[in-house]
Amino acid sequence: MILFDLFLVFLQIGAFSFGGGYAALPLIQAQVVDKFAWITLQEFTDLITISQMTPGPIAINAATFVGNQVAGIPGSIVATLGNVLPSCIIVTILAWLYNKYKNLSILQGVLEVLRPAVVAMIATAGIIILVPTIFTSGTILFALNNIEVRSIAYFVLAMILLRKFKKDPVLVMICCGVLEVLYQIVLQFI
Repeated sequence: MILFDLFLVFLQIGAFSFGGGYAALPLIQAQVVDKFAWITLQEFTDLITISQMTPGPIAINAATFVGNQVAGIPGSIVATLGNVLPSCIIVTILAWLYNKYKNLSILQGVLEVLRPAVVAMIATAGIIILVPTIFTSGTILFALNNIEVRSIAYFVLAMILLRKFKKDPVLVMICCGVLEVLYQIVLQFI
């Protein structure tokens, strides 16, 4: 039964997560953390980090990770297939329809309306990632003892390296990871 639940949950996520992986994060959280409690919010944050560091789309990596956590390798396979199946079907149909009706103004209007919704979903995903990372309680409680200064420093460093110096995102992640390891080593000696 758990394999069927995994398949249905990720089928639903795959069918309704328009706008890419980041847009799927709120849907994934709602299902696997809030509704089924297959993983905790901390594990979900770790899942996002792992999904960013591994090749492939974030939603597929998340499906594989959650499936493995819940039901091992069969769970990974079932959740990943559930996540991919709607995309394969929808993209095939949309490609055919777009090629046939691409000059219609109504189609262009629909695409213009979807763009702001996708931006909102991506912004929501960013907030979901940011809040537990920067605030120790996992909620936005504006108290100085609730803020992870180290996380903010890594965030600012990463933004500077990515935006100003145009560094490779993988190199930036490795740099932040090395800094954290060095920090943890220094803590051992203090």
